[in-house]
Amino acid sequence: MIDVNTLSLPDLYAHLRESGIIRRLFELARDEDLGPDGGSAWERGDVTTRAMIISEIRRGTARMVARRPGVCSGLAVVDDLLHVFKADVDFAPAANDGERLEPGRSLGTLSGNLRAILGLERTLLNTLGRMCGVATRTAEHVAIIEGTRAKLLDTRKTTPGMRMLEKYAVRCGGGLCHRIGLFDAALIKDNHLAGIGLAELPAFLTRAVRAARMEAPLDSLTFVEVEVDQLEQFKAILAAGGCGVGIVLLDNMHPAELRQAVEMRDAASSKILLEASGGITKDNLRAAAETGIDRISLGTLTHGATWVDIGLDMTA
Repeated sequence: MIDVNTLSLPDLYAHLRESGIIRRLFELARDEDLGPDGGSAWERGDVTTRAMIISEIRRGTARMVARRPGVCSGLAVVDDLLHVFKADVDFAPAANDGERLEPGRSLGTLSGNLRAILGLERTLLNTLGRMCGVATRTAEHVAIIEGTRAKLLDTRKTTPGMRMLEKYAVRCGGGLCHRIGLFDAALIKDNHLAGIGLAELPAFLTRAVRAARMEAPLDSLTFVEVEVDQLEQFKAILAAGGCGVGIVLLDNMHPAELRQAVEMRDAASSKILLEASGGITKDNLRAAAETGIDRISLGTLTHGATWVDIGLDMTA
């Protein structure tokens, strides 16, 4: 299994698009705006543009511009979007994904069939506005924990259908990707452990980890992780030699408890990575990171992000 967090941004996007999910998302976005009748964007349902732009071959040029500060994300998708819309349009980027943007900064120029440019305008701006918003929010949180050992990760709390793009945007903002879905890593959560007592936990967990590795194709799991909400559970896992897990998620624990977990792990000379999640906000993020925790996963990187306003200005 490829570790997506070791890939460069171009390689990461190429890897994520291999699933075909991004193309299916763009096809849906195209059809909800222009109708599901097929054909090229300028032959479909943009009634206003067809009425106003009489010539089917008229050319035009438009520039994408940041209206407010943010972190750039989404330029990697533009060519795929043009292809799905069957648009006779060329794109020349003027920025890079991951780059900080100031108001008025050009992201790139579209040139080609004017009907096609106008037909894909809203889908293009919606996509980049959302992705830049996630990247910007991620960068804000990454800055808070700068200088600590903690790495910042996203979660699966993503917009349905947009997970690949939102996780790419997290990387653009300097964060890391947690598991992509239910298929590439095993995360044993509280609902999986419901009814399992403390005394039973090590044996149950050891069997579960072994079964998870057997269920998955060879070398397909990036990690096996278990969630605990009590330090006694973590103590039992350590006493059993780790039960085969690589990461323990410490759910909704205060900084004092996180620090104690780090001390317990280090005293046991365990190689288990410790991840904090739940109840962490901008106000207490730094305190959590300073406990010596290895990872912090935050759903708010995606579900709490607002859009960056990106405009399209016609220049010719």
